[in-house]
Amino acid sequence: MINFSRMRRRIAITFAPLLRWFQALSNSLGHAWRRSLQLRVVVSTLTLSLIVITILGVVLTSQITDRLLEAKISAAIEEMDRARNQVQAQLAGADEGSTLRGRLEGARSALSNRESDPGQSAGAAGTFDSVLIVPGDRSRATVATGPDDQIPGALRRFVQQGQVSYQFATVSDPDGYRGPALIVGSPTASDLSTLELYLVFPLASEDRSLALMRGTMLIGGAVLLVLLAAISMLVSRQVVLPIRSASRIAVRFADGRLKERMPVRGEDDMARLAMSFNEMAESLSKQITQLEEFGNLQRRFTSDVSHELRTPLTTVRMAADLIHDGSDELDPALRRSSELLVTELDRFEALLNDLLEISRHDAGVADFAGEQLDMRMCARAAISTVRHLAREAGIELLVDLPDHPVIAEVDPRRVERILRNLLANAIDHGEGKPVLLRLRANDDAAAIIVRDQGIGLRPGEEKLVFNRFWRSDPSRVRRSGGTGLGLAISVEDAHLHEGKLEAWGEPGQGSCFRLTVPLVRGTKVTGSPLPLRPGSRKHVQGKPNNDAPVSNGSDPLVPTPGGPDSAKVDSVKVDSESNRA
Repeated sequence: MINFSRMRRRIAITFAPLLRWFQALSNSLGHAWRRSLQLRVVVSTLTLSLIVITILGVVLTSQITDRLLEAKISAAIEEMDRARNQVQAQLAGADEGSTLRGRLEGARSALSNRESDPGQSAGAAGTFDSVLIVPGDRSRATVATGPDDQIPGALRRFVQQGQVSYQFATVSDPDGYRGPALIVGSPTASDLSTLELYLVFPLASEDRSLALMRGTMLIGGAVLLVLLAAISMLVSRQVVLPIRSASRIAVRFADGRLKERMPVRGEDDMARLAMSFNEMAESLSKQITQLEEFGNLQRRFTSDVSHELRTPLTTVRMAADLIHDGSDELDPALRRSSELLVTELDRFEALLNDLLEISRHDAGVADFAGEQLDMRMCARAAISTVRHLAREAGIELLVDLPDHPVIAEVDPRRVERILRNLLANAIDHGEGKPVLLRLRANDDAAAIIVRDQGIGLRPGEEKLVFNRFWRSDPSRVRRSGGTGLGLAISVEDAHLHEGKLEAWGEPGQGSCFRLTVPLVRGTKVTGSPLPLRPGSRKHVQGKPNNDAPVSNGSDPLVPTPGGPDSAKVDSVKVDSESNRA
């Protein structure tokens, strides 16, 4: 019994290298076709030229063949008239005592009488062979001379009806020729009323002429295609070279070489394109220079103002602390004023610090103090700083950390600041519902999500939320007293780690922020160990560690069910005395 599955496997193994080579060749050709305009122009030109040459060759071959055959038929019919008259004269002068076959042989000999080649005759129609046939009846058998077996039956029926007819057929003679031939048949007006005369004209010379003509056309077509390929390459090169030059200059211009310009040669369309490109580049260069100057001025202004405000802020802070220390001796109104003064000074100082930090990022001088660190320590440190905010709001913090260390090259101060901002925002917008912090890692990256079940984000706000001083609801009370720069600084901190900070949210469903950083700085992050959207694994890539399972596809606020792969979920009761992180 044949094992078809094993046979299919053997066939697959045998042809696998050929299939891989074919796929690689197809991919390389497809890549070259998509990237090379010159290749597409040349191939398109050759394809259209080949179609035109093929159609022209077929039409010319058909016309030449028809003209050759028409000339052959005309000459053969004229030759038939002369042969018929000669046969009739030969039969009329034959001895009356001769047999019928003898008379026919004599007539055929008269047609075939040649000095060097008996049995053949030459004329305007070329060489031919003759056949004479007298059909039999009840008292007589059929008498024929010559190769009567090569005469088609359909042609004989037309001749027996008294018509001069012709037909093309394939014949073979004793001399070794086998090929197409023109056979012309005609009745005669001799005393043999049923005599049929046929002339067989081989088409060997016409066949050779047509073969020579086809070969000449094929060679001419191939030469023409080569010439057209060279011409199309030269013509397309005149167009492609300026385009390639413009592409290279545009790439260098995009890399910051604002002085790059296209050379202008002549006054044609390409020259006008180069002039337009240079005018655009000049305009863009001026605008970019102006924007850089404006940006530098803005960053310098922010930095200078922040630094200059520190001296009066320090003085006001000392005075406010002095007043606040003696607030017990003041009346209630003045005591409340001193408390508000200290609170607003704290907020003002935080704003100055954030402005200085964002100006460092804008200037590109933010430092990265990276070290190999367990990211669980950053998470616990961030939770400890927002515990009082959660206690005031009566919000429960759910902390889901792996049992094993998650070692990554990070700046602990910046990661802690990112998590602190995310947790503070989640508490502000959590509507009193639990907030989840979850940490996972795979072979390449580590991810932390902060999830709340509060008011959520409207469509499009997942991008706006990272803008500076942007607030979804300006009238909303902020418990954390934020400056409006926290998430903007967090995004810059994530980029400094060569990671990314993303947001998701739906109205009434809450929001989720995900920080993904590489375990080794400099490694490209292509995926994340945790999904951003609850119940989805669309953004999860990479092989997770066995000790750090990801969510089971349910809402992240629902702990993963117990089992050998389950992670520990700590519930931080911030409104009780037994706080745990």
